[in-house]
Amino acid sequence: MNLSRRTLLLLAAAAAPLPAIFRTARAQAYPSRPVRIVVGQSGGSGTDTGARLLGQWLSNRLGQPFVVENQPGAAGNIATAAVVRAPADGYTLGTVISANAINETLYDNLSFSFVRDIAPVAGIFRVPLVMVVNPAVPATTVPEFIAHAKANPGKINMASSGIGSVQHVAGELFKFRTGVDMVHVPYRGTGPALTDLLGGQVQVMFDVTSISAAHVKAGKLRALAVTTAARVDVLPDVPIMSEFVPGYEASAWVGFGAPRDTPAAVIDVLNREVNAGLADPNIAASIARLGGTVIAMSPAEFGKLIAADAAKWAQVIHAAGIKPN
Repeated sequence: MNLSRRTLLLLAAAAAPLPAIFRTARAQAYPSRPVRIVVGQSGGSGTDTGARLLGQWLSNRLGQPFVVENQPGAAGNIATAAVVRAPADGYTLGTVISANAINETLYDNLSFSFVRDIAPVAGIFRVPLVMVVNPAVPATTVPEFIAHAKANPGKINMASSGIGSVQHVAGELFKFRTGVDMVHVPYRGTGPALTDLLGGQVQVMFDVTSISAAHVKAGKLRALAVTTAARVDVLPDVPIMSEFVPGYEASAWVGFGAPRDTPAAVIDVLNREVNAGLADPNIAASIARLGGTVIAMSPAEFGKLIAADAAKWAQVIHAAGIKPN
């Protein structure tokens, strides 16, 4: 049977929407079985708590269990590798954090590229950092601290929770932007670093606000600036760093990612439902208790945040010559 050119064009036009229809049908059927969320931090951490909050929300909204699986170790690289290797079908998600953007450059022997191999799904929350000093430091403002540091090169000790941590690179970014010479003193975690800061063995730290705020309010530490683009509710009188160091911004953040090539329709479903959860007052209040603020974004917007942080920390890591333990 010979078909006229007009008939062929009509058939082609009718068939054109079919791939979109199939994609929509797949999205509507998702999920049809449990979804696992791989978390690279231990149970009870802020990242783990955020993942469980949103995992329960997604379970309730989408009718299938979203099961958290903790795989801590190697600065989160073990968990990320597990997500990268998983089928790109929407049934494996992973928490992605600011450390992943740092690790992209810090580790040169990874079997994956975080930026290339993880598809951004949704942001969850951001945690500001705060530059805090021991009260014995003769500086009450960032400009005074810079002047003091330049008058005493190599004599100020800067604590962090470990080499390559967000506290470390935030401090190195400050050094890079201001030209001050401080000695980095890495600790095995925030607790011992904070103990020595309170005791005066080290003089300055770029710490998460949720941990240091209580010590600032008690007068045991002095806050000079928060590192985000806006002031934070827990320390409303503390100015932002960029008022004194133009272009400075640093924070810790948490979100969801998936294996590269996960269907866009599935990512859109997850992004929509996560953002709906972040708009829920109870979830927002729980995140606030973790010291965070929600970051409801599209996948593209979250991808831009990840890429910008990875590029920023790459510059800092190369400039400071930072090497992993």
